Amino acid sequence: MTQVQHAAAPSPDTSDASGAPQPAHLSTFGDAPWQQLSLLTKGLPLLPGETSAHARDISARDLNLLAGDLPLPAAVLKDSALEHNSRWMRAFLARHDVALAPHGKTTMSPALFHRQIADGAWGITAASVQQAAVMQAFGIRRVLIANQVGDPVAMRWCFEALRADPGFALYVLVDSLEGVARLDRIAREVPSPRPLSLLVELGVPGGRTGCRTIDAGLDVARAVAAAAPRLVLAGVEGYEGAVPGHDAASKEQAIRDFVAAMGELAKRYAQERLFAADPVLLTAGGSAFFDLVTGLPRTLGDRRTLVLLRSGCYLTFDDGYYRQLWSRLAERTPGIAGLGEPLRSALEIWSSVQSVPEPGLAILTMGKRDVSHDLDLPFPRWRVHEGSRDLQPAPASWRIEALNDQHAFLRGDPDAMPCVGERIGCAISHPCTTFDKWRTVLIVDDGYTVVDAVSTWF
Repeated sequence: MTQVQHAAAPSPDTSDASGAPQPAHLSTFGDAPWQQLSLLTKGLPLLPGETSAHARDISARDLNLLAGDLPLPAAVLKDSALEHNSRWMRAFLARHDVALAPHGKTTMSPALFHRQIADGAWGITAASVQQAAVMQAFGIRRVLIANQVGDPVAMRWCFEALRADPGFALYVLVDSLEGVARLDRIAREVPSPRPLSLLVELGVPGGRTGCRTIDAGLDVARAVAAAAPRLVLAGVEGYEGAVPGHDAASKEQAIRDFVAAMGELAKRYAQERLFAADPVLLTAGGSAFFDLVTGLPRTLGDRRTLVLLRSGCYLTFDDGYYRQLWSRLAERTPGIAGLGEPLRSALEIWSSVQSVPEPGLAILTMGKRDVSHDLDLPFPRWRVHEGSRDLQPAPASWRIEALNDQHAFLRGDPDAMPCVGERIGCAISHPCTTFDKWRTVLIVDDGYTVVDAVSTWF
């Protein structure tokens, strides 16, 4: 398979005088290829005859959303929220002695990946080989595919990438003897000077992928060890979000039991000397329950471990699903109050009022093509009257009732409805299914002046 290669941008200096890592502004990545933008995508300035620009050039144009400089709808990220969330997560990781490989499926944005790496991330998590290929092509040097890889083309890519790129580290999940055998067959067909690192996935009955029992997990790990040097066992993986529960309390206890089972499986592997990695990777922890994963063991006999969380939504957060889960996280882990203000919602979708066809109803210029709607509909937060730059809170009566492909139905008190031409800013729920609707997302300061932009590669 042909490799798409891009030179990795040099890592910017992100340390202060004390040597502590600091947030890296995206413009520090200079001429990085992932910062070249197409001006033919929605949300970017309409400039006849100009089809592309570098992100730094967009920021130099002094564009302001509140001033009406951007075509709507537009997706924006608040720079102050990104920086706050980065600082918060770094403090959480240090407090609990864990590392982070944020799930890249949330944003699929190389610029944000590199921001997270500059913030100290161990690597980036992918859900598929296609996502891993994007990450490798744009200079991410360590990728964990938190999934099984079973397609022959995808399996071949794994070994070809290891062979063609000596500085690229790749980790893949496995949960069956058949999976090990198929990977080993491809490894023989595509010889690589380096082995493919595998993590055995532990699952739960009725859940997603993963070995259902400790004994099944042992059989898979023994098969991996027997396939050395083509395959090596690097750790144990699980996804706690798939663990069932009748209510919040029972689910959380079931997750604690699941995490303990992951630790027990890793202990059995260490006793049988099946691991070929040092440190051993123990990884779980999505965006909803990452605090419960910090209890994984830090040593396994004479083996060190690296507990690796995979929260993908911490950087942008939201005002819906994850905001609702935050109160439970704070109750489970009271010590996080010492980390300061909780995570902030960074992602907003802005549209304009297109029509007010009847009392209590306004039609906005955004729809299912622009904003997530799988968990919650967007939430009106801000209004800006036409001809004004004054940001005002949206009335409490406003709500998005429905979405069409390109329209949103905003209902509210007939005496407090917006006028045609007003701009409306909405918060969202579930950033994962909002990012995939945008090829470019603008980054704005607290006054909504554009300071940067990022591309996505879904």
